[in-house]
Amino acid sequence: MYPRMLAPRVREALRDTPVVAISGPRQSGKTTLARQFVGRSRQFVNLDDLSILAAAKADPVGFVARLDRAVIDEIQRAPELLLPIKQSVDADRRPGRFLLTGSANIFTMPRIMESLAGRVESLELYPLAANEIERRSRSKFFDRVFSGRILDTPEKFAPTQTESLLAGGYPAALARRHAHRQRVWYRAYVRSLVDKDVAEVARLDKLTRFPRLIAVAAQLSAQLVNLSEIARHVQLDYKTVDHYLTVLERLYVLRRLAPWHRNELKRIVKTPKLHFIDAGLLTTVRGLEPAALALDRTRLGPILESYVFGELLKLGTVAHQELHFFHYRDKDQLEVDFVVETSAGELIGIEVKSAATVQATDFRGLERLRAISGRQFRQGIVLYTGNRVLPFGDRLAAMPLSSLAH
Repeated sequence: MYPRMLAPRVREALRDTPVVAISGPRQSGKTTLARQFVGRSRQFVNLDDLSILAAAKADPVGFVARLDRAVIDEIQRAPELLLPIKQSVDADRRPGRFLLTGSANIFTMPRIMESLAGRVESLELYPLAANEIERRSRSKFFDRVFSGRILDTPEKFAPTQTESLLAGGYPAALARRHAHRQRVWYRAYVRSLVDKDVAEVARLDKLTRFPRLIAVAAQLSAQLVNLSEIARHVQLDYKTVDHYLTVLERLYVLRRLAPWHRNELKRIVKTPKLHFIDAGLLTTVRGLEPAALALDRTRLGPILESYVFGELLKLGTVAHQELHFFHYRDKDQLEVDFVVETSAGELIGIEVKSAATVQATDFRGLERLRAISGRQFRQGIVLYTGNRVLPFGDRLAAMPLSSLAH
């Protein structure tokens, strides 16, 4: 079993919150994590069991009334249970009564959050992070970068293994030893996503266009979002495309990354970027093989950028402070792949390079971000495929991609 960084957060929340919800993509390990909290006083309810699901839908009030403390797995299958859960915890506010898991982020829906407001803590579990795959319980990457202590890290890190990065983070895929078998798993995952999950969380017309939309979105991962361009490729209007992308966001397939800006700035490009969250899923949908990517760095670059985005999201779920993720790009074409900002306004910039060497010119976007943000700028990092931490001036440094796991 892989160690999950989120486990201590779940345990902590169950001590003082009546309802704890773990949301994340299907097959990311939510059920395995939730089962750790099943015991004599907390039973396990699996809504993938059709008989149990039918009972829950037929009499949701009576179903919940029979539960004292429970883990309810795949709650999105029976959202009718949420109102009875609210009524139950209003009558009995003991902490840790319900641990819910869901493969769609239904907890972002206003009517659900309103019904459970003040009663639920929502946590997100993504596919395995690099440190979890390496059996490390946590990574200190954000701690080091925000504190400016990156030069205190080991002089050398392990070389970046491109093949392992591109295998993705889904445990079931990683259980397969060969890359081609992993690709078979990811292709089946996409089919299940379209046939089951999309229909489960949204009523959509023209569902047959969805595979094409996923394929086009994968080609545009790490690029600025152009809804009109996507609409032209999939033969849908741009409003429908926007809605479909929102569904894929709720299913944790991709995310749109908003631009970072200050109100006083006039030269910012205000278009979001699109990123797939899992590199294994992304490379499979794009039909790319690791060996070919290793030979063609121009094709590898966007994949690595989306890989880093996924790793930052995962590390952000257990960070000591709330983190917000953006990208930066101005009309001079200076850009920073990721801007990570705390609620207090401190920020770091991260640029991703697929090369094994770094040059001073790779820091031009970070230098612009440093000049704009002033004292709020904590550190600018270029992540690259080499193995050394290298200083590049005031609050600027290069770090290996493998440092994300440490």
